[in-house]
Amino acid sequence: MGKELIYKALRHEKTDSIPWVPFAGVHAGQLKGYTAEQMLKNSDNIVESLIEVQKLYMPDGMPVLFDLQVEAEILGCDLLWAKDNPPSVHSHPLEGENKGIPCTCKIPTKEDGRIPVILDAMERVKKEIGDKVALYGLICGPLTLASHLRGTELFTDMMKDKEYVVELLDFCAQVAIKMAEYYIDAGMDVIAVVDPLISQVSPKMISKLMHDAYTSVFDYIRSRGALSCFFVCGNASKQIRVMCEMEPDGISVDENVNLPEAKKISDEFNICIAGNIPLTTTMLHGTQQDNIKCVLDEIDSIEDTSRNFIISPGCDMPYATPRENTIACSQAVKNPESSRELVKNYSSSFDDIEVDIPDYAGSDKVIVELFLLDPNQCAACQYMKASAMDSLPEISDIAEVREYKYFIKEDIARTQKMGVAQLPSLYIDGECAWSSIIPPREELIDAVHAAYDKKHQ
Repeated sequence: MGKELIYKALRHEKTDSIPWVPFAGVHAGQLKGYTAEQMLKNSDNIVESLIEVQKLYMPDGMPVLFDLQVEAEILGCDLLWAKDNPPSVHSHPLEGENKGIPCTCKIPTKEDGRIPVILDAMERVKKEIGDKVALYGLICGPLTLASHLRGTELFTDMMKDKEYVVELLDFCAQVAIKMAEYYIDAGMDVIAVVDPLISQVSPKMISKLMHDAYTSVFDYIRSRGALSCFFVCGNASKQIRVMCEMEPDGISVDENVNLPEAKKISDEFNICIAGNIPLTTTMLHGTQQDNIKCVLDEIDSIEDTSRNFIISPGCDMPYATPRENTIACSQAVKNPESSRELVKNYSSSFDDIEVDIPDYAGSDKVIVELFLLDPNQCAACQYMKASAMDSLPEISDIAEVREYKYFIKEDIARTQKMGVAQLPSLYIDGECAWSSIIPPREELIDAVHAAYDKKHQ
């Protein structure tokens, strides 16, 4: 049974087949014709959509909801809703002079925000398919929640006010523990602590400022008899070890991470690793053959797939992902040998799109380029873009900012032609200035001025 496969993988037992967890997210709503907002605000729509996911994709495990803004909304952040993405945070109640943890920031109750809708959906999905599928309850990790509350200033605080950062992360960990309590009570088998921004912080800083907050969350989940998983986005290769040191049962990484190398580290700690089918080039824009080949290549790259391994998309699947592509992934996981016959004569379907690279030397202004996954869905991308936009008033006379999104074919081609290795990244006049790291506002401004002076010396 699929559920038992997830249990075995996260309990570090040997599995006789590879577990499969499609992170359908709002894509689940698309299967039944619902917009992201219609799904995320209505328990009937959530349940109907998830049952369709179970029928089509034959998951061993699946998330009930993939929305990292639930807690932020309750704590005072304004959200911008979209038809084909989870909402994004557009205000930060603790930014600027509001720094602190005011009385308006309280631990959420079961009656707050969209929690009643989510708990109702969880309990009903548990009753419908919970005997077959391991259900994941996703909570916003402490760092990402702290960033939602404080904004990009949090990254300056890490250098200038470490005590405040520890205090804020401790509060956010308390929120995470309370959400985990509600979700476990509603029948969730796995609590996933989803924290995209971990990849944006150095391992040393994580160990110094964040270890205790995260460990307290994973300790609580374990004390309740549930399983845990630590989700991260971006190039978290350097952070894998410190993530494992926080003792989750599993970690989940995206396509920026070399999965075989990451698994060598997670195996040292006897921790399960999940990943990392590319979301856009393969699942969204690829063919069924592309998806089958990708899954088979992933299986072949792992030395031992019988222990501590789960195949999944790299993160929340794009809303418009063709269902036939996800079905192809499922078939390749469930029937790898017969699937090999379907890709014997494989050739990539991704066209070589011609793009023009800017004339950096000939431009009077400095060209700042943002290479992003999706600033409306990827928290790390959102805050890298915010850092650039916050700096714009002071550099607009000498610089222009261009934005490329990795779910647009032309932007994918540009990203590849530029040799961008990791997302998100920020380039200045064609040179990588920050890769998978959010730049502090002052450093970005100084770097642009330095590039302008070099250009005009």
